Amino acid sequence: MAKAGRQGPRASVWLTGEGRRSGRRGGQPSGLDRDRITEATVRLLDAEGLTGFSMRRLAAELNVTAMSVYWYVDTKDELLELALDAVFGELRHPDPDPDPDSGEDWREQLRALARENRALLVRHPWLARLLGTYLNIGPHSLAFSRSVQTVVRRSGLPAHRVTGAIAAVFQFVAGYGTVEGRFLARVADTGLSADEYFQDSMNAATEMPDTAGVIEDAQDIMAARGGETVAEMLDRDFEFALDVLVAGIEAMVERG
Repeated sequence: MAKAGRQGPRASVWLTGEGRRSGRRGGQPSGLDRDRITEATVRLLDAEGLTGFSMRRLAAELNVTAMSVYWYVDTKDELLELALDAVFGELRHPDPDPDPDSGEDWREQLRALARENRALLVRHPWLARLLGTYLNIGPHSLAFSRSVQTVVRRSGLPAHRVTGAIAAVFQFVAGYGTVEGRFLARVADTGLSADEYFQDSMNAATEMPDTAGVIEDAQDIMAARGGETVAEMLDRDFEFALDVLVAGIEAMVERG
């Protein structure tokens, strides 16, 4: 994890102007640019996680010296902020002015944004730790926040309830996507499929006297909810929870 060397309310590459700097400063080595370095950072984080990431490891990936990377970013923190915002650029946004006949109201747009966010957290398991470390005010992140705010405002909630509704939905998504991403990363390390890993875990747990009853009850609940694979169970639970949250927003709109 990056050293916490830039703490405080103004500790962000985006507030210094460095985040939007493009091109090379005088004397910088050729063959590199900010985008290439950021893309390599994301690849390494996906492959090795935050604990395996270092400026030296990144330089080796780029086949340059570590000092060459420092021509483009001053600190590791700055680079992690750039990577954080870069992956937010993968998110798809709903039409800000949808056709009334399309059937795509705020509910479906909110669900779409939640699904996009969940998938992003699963795709990049390191992302969740950075979200609480940096301000996350890069252009891609702000564009996503703007889309979320626009959609939730369309629900008809009073202005003072909008941020609470956003928190309810996207704090849920953050938790769900984080746990799912870490689970799948652990599964990948074993060489098993998610279904094999899950079944082995359940079998092992039922062999322990203190947990057998709890696990058996959980298995009954899982059987009742349906879904033959781990992926189907994860999707079904996510969609139902999301429906509950959307229904809660609708109820609050009616309450006024």
